[in-house]
Amino acid sequence: MMGLDRATVALLFVTVYLGSCIGIGIWAMRRTRDSHDFFMAGRNLGVVLTAFAAFSSTLSGFGFVGGPGLVYSMGSSSIWMVATAISGGFAGFLLVAKKIRLLAEVRGSISLPDVMAARYSSNAVRAWTAVVVILGVLGYLATQILAMSIVLRDLLTDAGYLPGMSLELAVLISTGLLVFYTVTGGIIATVYTDFVQGVIMMVAGVLVFITAVNVLPGGIAEITTVAAMDDPGSVGAFGTLGAAGAISWFLIFAIGGSGQPHVITKFMMLRSVKDLRRVIPLVMLAYCLAALLWIGIGMAMRAAVLAGVHPPLASADGAAPAFLQAFAHPALAGIVFAALLAAIMSTADGFLNIGTAAIVHDIPVAIFGRSVPNELFWARVVTVVLAAIAALFALYTGDLVAILGAFGWGTFAAALVPTVAIGLNWKRANATAALAAIISSLVFNFGIKITGTAMPWRIDVGTASFIVSMTLFLGLSWFMPQKPLPPDVDAVMDL
Repeated sequence: MMGLDRATVALLFVTVYLGSCIGIGIWAMRRTRDSHDFFMAGRNLGVVLTAFAAFSSTLSGFGFVGGPGLVYSMGSSSIWMVATAISGGFAGFLLVAKKIRLLAEVRGSISLPDVMAARYSSNAVRAWTAVVVILGVLGYLATQILAMSIVLRDLLTDAGYLPGMSLELAVLISTGLLVFYTVTGGIIATVYTDFVQGVIMMVAGVLVFITAVNVLPGGIAEITTVAAMDDPGSVGAFGTLGAAGAISWFLIFAIGGSGQPHVITKFMMLRSVKDLRRVIPLVMLAYCLAALLWIGIGMAMRAAVLAGVHPPLASADGAAPAFLQAFAHPALAGIVFAALLAAIMSTADGFLNIGTAAIVHDIPVAIFGRSVPNELFWARVVTVVLAAIAALFALYTGDLVAILGAFGWGTFAAALVPTVAIGLNWKRANATAALAAIISSLVFNFGIKITGTAMPWRIDVGTASFIVSMTLFLGLSWFMPQKPLPPDVDAVMDL
């Protein structure tokens, strides 16, 4: 690679990766025979594929672009987000994984709304769970598209190709690539890509962190000192967000993992329930190593800009691309960029997958008692439409990648932690309580977002929404008469 500049080397790695994605999509299309394959990978995944599919769903464009951007702009605040998400994953295993997998098997479910309809014997719960999935997917999918667009734009501009490239053009290219990848391969393409990029993310997280702490000659001590001299709060316990805001992130990310449909539905694809005990430790190990990139890049770039080693960033979301181009070895930068795009594409595929299932399968079943004819064809059509809407959402909300991601996470957590995590473990939980939790969380969450209302003490809106929905769920379930469960559901909940 001698004679090539850093940006060109990185672009070569990314080009090779994108070419391989096209190949994987075409290969997976031949293995996708029906909607069961498209949405559930035939429910035939082993331990490693399931673990990396779940891990990659939690740390993608959100973690690789949004995470460093949050640290760059807020200091240590987002450590409360990334560190506590580990406990959320463990809670998801304890509360949800086994039961959702067994219910999916005994009822032949291919989606989370399917499982919720079985648990509550209610098509209304199925429909409203599908609505939650669709709305949450828009925020999360917009996160992935925006992250991918920023990376592609920066790479092409730095390498001298398409200088002055607009974000709109980058979004168009990114959305086109995502749509092709998803429409051809469905979830099968995702899980096989997840394995390769998951391994790369783990290794890259460690190597990038080592590089990051050596950006300044004095290492971590100098990075911390420089940041503290500018703003002592940035390296304090709660960062610049403040105690209430940071703790609200802690709460929603610690408990929210068991309500993330793009993660917990991966457990439905596992070949054997017995394999769950090996899946979760592998997920948590991979997440911990990859999360080093989130913290390391953000702190290093904040200190580098303050120390005059790097010019100020136009946007906090540019922290990761700027760091890789300026400080990482060209080969490492190329590998990380490729892994980043891999993570974004596979996660976006997962979101498109569950969103599409909600539209072509769950809502028609809830309303008409059956899914649409030729489900696989319409799944591919709806995938294109969903991606286009999310692309517009990414362009015109004006939010940072991590803020969009946090909004998506909070939307899912507030609506689904009560109905899924508690509902699968408490027999008194009923359909009325589930509907109240879902509807109240959506009204609160989107009402605050649409009106632009500022939360007091910078508390995360998802946390406040969760408190409202959980209170209604527990209260209605406790005071309403308990109804008998179907025998198969009752047996699963006794396990």
